[in-house]
Amino acid sequence: MQHLPILPILIPMLAGVLMLLPPIGNSINRHRFFSVSVMIGLVIASALLLLTSHQQGTQMYVLGGWQPPFGIVLVADRLSTMMVLLTSVLSLGALLYACAGDDNDGMYFHPLFMFLVMGVNGAFLTGDIFNLFVFFEVLLIASYALLIHGGGKQKTKANVHYVILNLVGSSIFLFALGILYGTIGSLNIADMAVKVRLLDEPGQALVKAGGLLLLVVFGLKAAMLPLHFWLPRTYAAASAPVAALFAIMTKVGIYSILRVHTVIFGEDAGALASIAVPWLWPLALLTLVIGAIGVLASPSLRLTVANLVIVSVGTLLVAIAMHRESATSAALYYMIHTTLVTGALFLLADLVSKQRGKAEDRYVIARKMKRGKIIGIAFFIAALIVVGMPPLSGFVGKVLILQSAQGLDEIAWVWPIVLLAGLASLIAISRAGTTIFWRYTEDSNIDIPIAPLRVIAIVLLLSASPLLVIFGGPVTDYTNMAATQLHDTTQSVDALIPGGSE
Repeated sequence: MQHLPILPILIPMLAGVLMLLPPIGNSINRHRFFSVSVMIGLVIASALLLLTSHQQGTQMYVLGGWQPPFGIVLVADRLSTMMVLLTSVLSLGALLYACAGDDNDGMYFHPLFMFLVMGVNGAFLTGDIFNLFVFFEVLLIASYALLIHGGGKQKTKANVHYVILNLVGSSIFLFALGILYGTIGSLNIADMAVKVRLLDEPGQALVKAGGLLLLVVFGLKAAMLPLHFWLPRTYAAASAPVAALFAIMTKVGIYSILRVHTVIFGEDAGALASIAVPWLWPLALLTLVIGAIGVLASPSLRLTVANLVIVSVGTLLVAIAMHRESATSAALYYMIHTTLVTGALFLLADLVSKQRGKAEDRYVIARKMKRGKIIGIAFFIAALIVVGMPPLSGFVGKVLILQSAQGLDEIAWVWPIVLLAGLASLIAISRAGTTIFWRYTEDSNIDIPIAPLRVIAIVLLLSASPLLVIFGGPVTDYTNMAATQLHDTTQSVDALIPGGSE
């Protein structure tokens, strides 16, 4: 149990390396069996880590015995372990779907998949922002290769834009780290939270610039307006299991904003307290508006789902901008819901595309799907979940966020925009359903079977929604405690450095 915090990083890393070597690397069937076994093991390890951190408090893993703030440290608190478990469940669903054939369109799918999971888990668990940068690079390099997996003009074009944009983002990240380290003298998150309180005025100005540069970088990863334009085309071009896995990528950006701008630049940061909030409010609301317009204007199901990701990003940023425990707790509940349901919708869009021939998933009249009933039932359930119809998890998540708004100004801005974005999603999903399932030319003679693994993957991801409602009490208790732990500096700062804040 002592080494539990590092397992979510070590397991996928070692699995990825082993799958590059014989005998596992010589056969796609061995790849499939090994990677699914590893992912099930990762889900179990992640669940154990979450239970341990919940019952015994934050688990710190100090690599090489170098105590913070000088060494590399992993911090497994309630928030980070929840995100690691969410990543593992989403990855298992995407991997099962890929094992039905998508993984054989090109080389090295499974090792790249494992390296991407390793990078995401590392980003959630790291206790310093330099290693956050390192894990960002690991997950990005794997995502570049996965995005282009299978080849094709569309994927290549989307990949070029995606790579260039992220290289610019990485450069800004390095500039921000240089400014922060040069001024504060540390990149350990807990240590930085203590030292920003002691800065003189010139130092405060530099650190504010560094902190806002980090907001730009994390906003780019999260697809926050005006840095969102890359997401719809990139996600729509990726293969279905890759797009489903990418549903967690924007949440890495959201998590980083939450971690850095709540712990380092939280309420106890003196003159630097809440420096991101004035920027977050308008950008979050505009992201929601632009996402809703994008959902209504999308010409295909995949683009609709990609724009729904932007709507969810805007909703989460609104909750973060409120900057209080109840809103953070609501955001965490909503984050679990939206990550899994958008992952399932990307997989469903692929099933629709395969069944409709040349029309694919575009909103045009096409041949009738032979397997339309099973896809239609799954789509109907996913649609109810994603638009927030009661009593499913989308409804609960949005109600929690709306209840978090306090004061006339917040309520006047948050309620109408969140509800109108929900209405736009409802209209767009209704149009998608009626066009795809009810408007067709004639019965098709072509019967394309659906592999059971694909159905299992979609059911696995969609089943999270009723479970989030049935176990709503324990889940919201957990998110409340995770939010309290994040906002309380005695738990998120003082407990993580030797000698506390003295």
